[in-house]
Amino acid sequence: MQPDRTAALVALLEQRILVMDGAMGTMIQAHRLDESGYRGESLAGHCCDLKGDNDVLVLTQPDLIRAIHGEYLAAGADMIETNTFNATAIAQADYKLGARVRDINLAAARLARETADAWTQRTPDKPRFVAGALGPTNRTASISPDVNDPGARNVRFDELAAAYGEAALGLAEGGADLFLVETIFDTLNGKAALFALESLFERLGRRFPIIVSGTITDASGRTLSGQTTEAFWNSVRHVRPLAGSTAHWGGR
Repeated sequence: MQPDRTAALVALLEQRILVMDGAMGTMIQAHRLDESGYRGESLAGHCCDLKGDNDVLVLTQPDLIRAIHGEYLAAGADMIETNTFNATAIAQADYKLGARVRDINLAAARLARETADAWTQRTPDKPRFVAGALGPTNRTASISPDVNDPGARNVRFDELAAAYGEAALGLAEGGADLFLVETIFDTLNGKAALFALESLFERLGRRFPIIVSGTITDASGRTLSGQTTEAFWNSVRHVRPLAGSTAHWGGR
């Protein structure tokens, strides 16, 4: 586990704006990997298709992920995100890789950590940080998936919290400096992630900084689950985020 670098991170933020890396998915897509590319040697015999599962590439194509991290650091990034947007048991169930979630998160954090540390050694006056990314999952706790049954749900809060907790532990063990709860379209999902992090911090006897990133889905200025930016902030500010942001789908 990485030593606590919170004080150094906060001190830098008081001096200047820190730059976070950009999207991982589009960088991966540019390499046009086929099914065998996603499987690599280690998962060549996996039972179902893996093409499109970008997170598994930390196991099957680590050099590719390492190189992408390096490109962002070379471009001036102070902070890189782990390649774990869908690295929860809930999201990985589509690829029948729920049992490998800890391995994925651990490997992703280690890849990012190694790359960040290598760049810090080159320029010690510009330390680099690793943000453990926790994405929104492919389920929503607040909205029914069945238009004929408004009360139906395909995931429970405790299921989300358990999945996020498993992922977060792997990221912490792999060397993340902080956590990024990102692309939150359903605040209840986000709160499950934050609950899991708070539980992990209590278990570890240590807090990590948290960045919270919400998603505004259309011109109404609301998340998919119906909250305005202000309401969203008031729902998550109890964790004292280091930073927060909202983004619009479609670039609006």
